[in-house]
Amino acid sequence: MASNAGTQTAADRATAPAAADRITVTLVPRAGEGLQNLVARTGLSKTDLVNRAITLYEFIESKMQAGNDLILRNGKTGETEVIRLL
Repeated sequence: MASNAGTQTAADRATAPAAADRITVTLVPRAGEGLQNLVARTGLSKTDLVNRAITLYEFIESKMQAGNDLILRNGKTGETEVIRLL
């Protein structure tokens, strides 16, 4: 298989994904336990779960900044509650 690494155009480089950020995080015990529980329950890697958590938080926070409420509805009872993130 031929490599085209040296033949990339400016347009190709402009549409390429940005390099990934690497961070080291010390989790509080509750978050560490939650992460381990999610790994066991979902089969996803820690990296996948952290990426999903950040993406979800960014989405929710942007909606709340726009004046929306985060509402949780119980599928069985229909009961709702407003979720506040501090």
